Amino acid sequence: MTYLKLEVTMEKSVVLVIGFWLLLLGNGVQSHRQDKKHQSLPRDQPYRTGYHFQPPKNWMNDPNGPMYYKGVYHLFYQYNPYAAVWGNITWAHSISYDLVNWINLDIALSPGDPFDINGCWSGSTTFLSGEKPVILYTGSDTMNRQVQNLAEPKNLSDPLLREWVKSSHNPLMSPVDGIDPKNFRDPTTAWQGPDGLWRVLVGNEMDGHGRALLYRSQDFITWSQSKEPIHSSTRTGMWECPDFYPVSIDGKNGVETSSLDKFTKHVLKASFDNSDHYVLGNYTSVTDNFLVDTDFLDNGSDLRYDYGNFYASKTFFDSGKKRRILWGWILESDNTTDDVKKGWSGLQSIPRTILLSKTGKQLIQWPLEEIEKQHTIKVSFENKELKGGSVLEVSGITASQADVEVSFSLSSLKEAELMDPSWVDPKLLCSQKTASVRSNVGPFGILVLASKDLTEQTAIFFRVFRSEDNYVVLMCSDQSGSSVEEGPQKTIYGAFIDIDPLNEKISLRSLIDHSIVESFGGEGRACITARVYPKLAIDNQAYLYAFNNGTLDVNIPTLNAWSMKNAQIVSSTKRRKPNLN
Repeated sequence: MTYLKLEVTMEKSVVLVIGFWLLLLGNGVQSHRQDKKHQSLPRDQPYRTGYHFQPPKNWMNDPNGPMYYKGVYHLFYQYNPYAAVWGNITWAHSISYDLVNWINLDIALSPGDPFDINGCWSGSTTFLSGEKPVILYTGSDTMNRQVQNLAEPKNLSDPLLREWVKSSHNPLMSPVDGIDPKNFRDPTTAWQGPDGLWRVLVGNEMDGHGRALLYRSQDFITWSQSKEPIHSSTRTGMWECPDFYPVSIDGKNGVETSSLDKFTKHVLKASFDNSDHYVLGNYTSVTDNFLVDTDFLDNGSDLRYDYGNFYASKTFFDSGKKRRILWGWILESDNTTDDVKKGWSGLQSIPRTILLSKTGKQLIQWPLEEIEKQHTIKVSFENKELKGGSVLEVSGITASQADVEVSFSLSSLKEAELMDPSWVDPKLLCSQKTASVRSNVGPFGILVLASKDLTEQTAIFFRVFRSEDNYVVLMCSDQSGSSVEEGPQKTIYGAFIDIDPLNEKISLRSLIDHSIVESFGGEGRACITARVYPKLAIDNQAYLYAFNNGTLDVNIPTLNAWSMKNAQIVSSTKRRKPNLN
């Protein structure tokens, strides 16, 4: 049975915590919405997002030290307070009660001391005994060496942690014993072993090979380097922003970083080649031995958080909801001139929950549930047949700021295209077989941020191939037709998904927000994020379509799409005493 249903979800008034907001108001709060009207952005700059986190202006890159403290979520991030280009790097600081709506506080860390005079670069937070949060971060010192520094809250009774004090012991870790001072950065969240010693990893490169150096400390002040890195690779270059944490083998909850639970695997993530790659393995806490299942880029393995535009990510354990949450920096794909003109650069991804898959072979990511509070108008239909070569408009929502979930089922795969053994690179394969290239089973998916006549469109789609003993599902995000403008990059991304299309539906969820599209295929088994800059398909001139450009029919068992309301952004400013003169 095929039917179309239009549903309006009433926006509920949510009282966060009265004391929380009174505390903010008592310190002076300046409120504005994250929308074009309040930001006074001209119409020729329509790429500001509605529900993704970004500062009011200027440059932002890596997420740093996210944490949950006394009922409040904290996000620090690399920020240039003076311009929309990289430089003058500080730790900006924002807080939230729900990871969707945010309060911008004063900058937490700024360059100014010999150990960070040239920049307060990326790092992490760790909870010491007594639930005391501290920051480890990389500073660029007077000689432009990268050193590791410590900062502590000035007032632990302040749940907003508005002021931070740099340690008099800085720097704690310096590039000695042959460590390249230009490639020694981004300390991880520390964890405590059974011997009571703290451990932390620092990204490094030696002889062109990526490494995660291991340091230990009794007091979090004096650190000694292990003779061997916890892991290294001859297949990669410098490891930026490493991350190391446990995931439960058979549980649905996240795991605290220092957990010694034997029913866990460990994740080691490293940022290199413009992507965030990870490996899974078994960590022995007594010996600090990490034995990986399959190494980085080994035997065709290419595990990534995201196969698109997503870098320098950081996870944290949310003790309030027992989950591990992932943040990632989403770069611009236009040029510096455009960034300066629009006055800002860089987004943060929607925070994602992260778990180990049932197979134990990969991670599963999904947008955190709080984002669903932004849903407003809903459109849905069921059991819709998409004939080969057809396009179906999904109307009734704001297609430039939306959340879309759709599933596809296939009645027969006997005529699927034969998989060539040389097709091992999904990105290359998607570039060769774009949305306009017809096959038997696919391409089918959705067209987002599309103009009415499809002159502009970003296609997120699937293809199914058959091999000798199974089927292969390819997921693509094709930005080649995303804009009539010539300037922006229009990279095409791709990923293979571990799905059995004979026995399960192929699902897709895409979060669309003006200039960013985050897509989750196979219930989070593959993620692809893209930045796009349409000239025609902006605001109410953007459209959403389901399509099937294959020769065989495809069924849509369910499609649900929602308009998304704006996140609330609040700036906190300190009140000044009136001038009585």
